[in-house]
Amino acid sequence: MKINYCTKIVGERIILVPYKKKHVDKYHLWMQSPELLDLTASEPLTLEQEYQMQNSWFEDDDKCTFIILDKEILKDTGDEVESMIGDVNLYLNDPHDANGAEIEIMIADPFHRSKGKGKEALFLMLRYGIEILSITKFVAKIKMKNEMSLKLFKSIGFIEKYFTLALFIV
Repeated sequence: MKINYCTKIVGERIILVPYKKKHVDKYHLWMQSPELLDLTASEPLTLEQEYQMQNSWFEDDDKCTFIILDKEILKDTGDEVESMIGDVNLYLNDPHDANGAEIEIMIADPFHRSKGKGKEALFLMLRYGIEILSITKFVAKIKMKNEMSLKLFKSIGFIEKYFTLALFIV
């Protein structure tokens, strides 16, 4: 999404930056993990396909993607790629609601899970969606076995609607 291409959102412990070409190699490395592929319901891509995907996320008006950086690591290293811990996304593709979006989050680096960074990233993305993109309804689709994500979304007020694949709405 071009609207967020120069946007940086600074939180207490994390920073959200647009997904750019410099992030692709590390992102691709994460997505070689069978665990992450399963939890995110993703398919493995070649590195070339990952670069094409990054470009489509930039070009498409219905996808808003930010890479999550650890603020402390970035401060210590000055290196965005080294600071990457995950990503957070909005998909504005609800044909029945122009102000609806699907939200996703992935904390890819296990060291950074269960430390509140995912929750902070979600809050920052929700705020961005509301204030900048005029989103009024958010949906999260989560596999039932992804207990950490289920707990995270429930903790910020999402309500479970369907149970084969947890569908949360706020």
